[in-house]
Amino acid sequence: MAKKDYYEVLGLSKGASEKDIKRAYKRLAAKHHPDKNQGSKESEEKFKEITEAYDVLTDSEKKAMYDQYGHAAFEQGGAGAGGFGGFGGGGFGGFEDIFSEMFGGGFGGGGRRQRVVRGDDLRYDIEITLEEAVKGCKKDIRIHTLAECDTCHGTGAEAGSKVETCSHCHGSGRIRRQQGFFVTDAVCPSCHGTGKRIEKPCRSCHGDGRVHKAKNLSVTIPAGVDTGNQLRLSREGAAGENGAPAGDLYVVIPVKEHDIFERDGSNLYCEVPIIFTLAALGGEIEMPTLDGQLKLKFRQKLQPVNYSVLRGKGVTSPRGGYAGDLICKVVVETPVNLTEEQKALLRQFEESLEGQGKHRPKHEGFFDGVKKFFDNLGK
Repeated sequence: MAKKDYYEVLGLSKGASEKDIKRAYKRLAAKHHPDKNQGSKESEEKFKEITEAYDVLTDSEKKAMYDQYGHAAFEQGGAGAGGFGGFGGGGFGGFEDIFSEMFGGGFGGGGRRQRVVRGDDLRYDIEITLEEAVKGCKKDIRIHTLAECDTCHGTGAEAGSKVETCSHCHGSGRIRRQQGFFVTDAVCPSCHGTGKRIEKPCRSCHGDGRVHKAKNLSVTIPAGVDTGNQLRLSREGAAGENGAPAGDLYVVIPVKEHDIFERDGSNLYCEVPIIFTLAALGGEIEMPTLDGQLKLKFRQKLQPVNYSVLRGKGVTSPRGGYAGDLICKVVVETPVNLTEEQKALLRQFEESLEGQGKHRPKHEGFFDGVKKFFDNLGK
């Protein structure tokens, strides 16, 4: 089945900005996250699909390759495999490997050494709150992976058993056969590419040297991370074959949406409603911050929409030092569901303002302008 276009997966057009990509991912990740849709295979697959699209489109190199070649850029032998787009071992082997498969010796004509297969990279998603993202936190996780066998310590052999070099391939794990002018190169059928023969395979791992195991890890998430950020834990992925190095574990961070704050880079935004009497008379209100409530005094004559900027109350950059701002949109709220007595008081108040433009300069100025406009039309 053909893979969907990454832009289409996120509901975007090809010219979408990085900000648009992050916003779309955040919205879709929250909707389809497995924790919110437990037992739903469809949501799980959708979440993997949108995360894969996000990983590629927010990496400038991968995005450039995808925009030029499409999905072929990340397929085995494609225009540019690499990175951890597929989270698998192996990857693009290079032209020498291709010609060696065909002619058996690479460009130099010599024999190949036993292939060392590094362990697979793994991925784990940790959803955190905005407070945890801003201040940093520690999370304990449990992953299931291929680990070195404790019984044989990765050798694949029972204690005291002989481990000999394969006599068929002489330890290379490959067999060459000449057919006329051509030489073919294939996996050794005797040792299955390991380059060795084990007299008594380990009963725990059946000669593989690796077993499936659950592993507990503590992950330190630095302050300032945002949705889509990745942490690489070196050598915490799957164990490699034949003693090869383990892969890496990539921890991907989705940040939950907050009830009060919205985040854009290092800045936080929130909306603070106040009653119209406070806007007219001035006073003090409590502004929310991630460090707690902060009292803020307001002067008189606040208009329906005002912005208050609290410097340094945003998000500290994970690269150190700089902290963003908290930008509060202060909105004057019109009272609703009034009693007859309250309505009468407001009408009385309105009548007291008649002919006194100094109390409502914008109102008077606007209607004076409208009157002049129509007067000029009539001339």
